[in-house]
Amino acid sequence: MSNVHSPQIEKSFSYSQQTILRAERALICSPFKAALFTKMLEERVGMSEIAGKAGVMNDYTIKPMSELVVDNALVWLIQVGILRREVDGQGITDSFRLTPLGRQLAKQTETWRTPSWRDRISNFFVRWLRLPFWVGNGDK
Repeated sequence: MSNVHSPQIEKSFSYSQQTILRAERALICSPFKAALFTKMLEERVGMSEIAGKAGVMNDYTIKPMSELVVDNALVWLIQVGILRREVDGQGITDSFRLTPLGRQLAKQTETWRTPSWRDRISNFFVRWLRLPFWVGNGDK
């Protein structure tokens, strides 16, 4: 039997501008460096590769972060639609992958901007107070 590899077809999804802006803001305000998302374009990344000194050594974080801090930041990126948890035959794992929206944003790492104070404040309110995503979206 021959091995036939079909090319992986990437589906294109349409997102509202508000969804993209909220996700982009969450991404640039996250404690993670672009290298993490570039790696996730290729494969899943496990918690042990991101937390602690490994995160710094892998160029995923600027400083070592505890598993709890990393998990909280990753869960926020899941909630805004950038990431998803990896699932295997036995359930959820401690690894993460990009969603189609996350892939779209991760492919643009060269054009990521530095978050402004307005970005940070807006991200804080939307994340911690769970305000509707359209709050603070004066960029319409």
